[in-house]
Amino acid sequence: MDTKWSYDPDMPIDTVMRRWPATMEVLMRHRMLCIGCPIGGFHTIPEACEEHGLEEAALVSELEMAIAATAR
Repeated sequence: MDTKWSYDPDMPIDTVMRRWPATMEVLMRHRMLCIGCPIGGFHTIPEACEEHGLEEAALVSELEMAIAATAR
């Protein structure tokens, strides 16, 4: 599993979930509908945050923590 995270705002959210499965729990906690979404291959984290009314920096921080926790 890839445990290195380098936030790329242009990376599709589907790629984020596939590369770092621990991120899916964060998305579900925020009731984001990204898992299984046909747009996930095109939507980026900034676009998903806008769509779901979330603050991008806070979500990215949570995603980083989830990824880091898998490296332990």
